[in-house]
Amino acid sequence: MTRSEILERTKKVIYDSVPELEGVDLQEDTVVNTDMGMDSMNFILVICRLEAEFDVRIPNRQWSKLSTLGQVIDAIEKRLPNG
Repeated sequence: MTRSEILERTKKVIYDSVPELEGVDLQEDTVVNTDMGMDSMNFILVICRLEAEFDVRIPNRQWSKLSTLGQVIDAIEKRLPNG
């Protein structure tokens, strides 16, 4: 799976999980909580859905250190079987 495929699938999960973000242009440098305006409950929902979507497990302590969408993609990419 390419990085751009991971990005597109991640954006779809975010838009499906937080409908009010539909139409917001999410890029790799988008800051996850502040630029997206997600509250902590939406963030947890997105995390759970991303882990399910990609069949990966990212430790809680790492999620708290991820600040941009690009860093989220890095974390997913690293845990994929071919990553």
